[in-house]
Amino acid sequence: MGALLLVLLLALILGGAGFAVHILWWIAIIVLVVWALGFVFRGSGGGRWYRW
Repeated sequence: MGALLLVLLLALILGGAGFAVHILWWIAIIVLVVWALGFVFRGSGGGRWYRW
């Protein structure tokens, strides 16, 4: 019984980690698109489009 609970807990942890990594990939893609659009729309001034 304890081994079954351990396996279920391990599956839950690994499934949650997989979901978190999937969400992080989507966030990284969105940030990359925003960063690329910043280079496209920065204008002819050549200045930085971001503040930091």
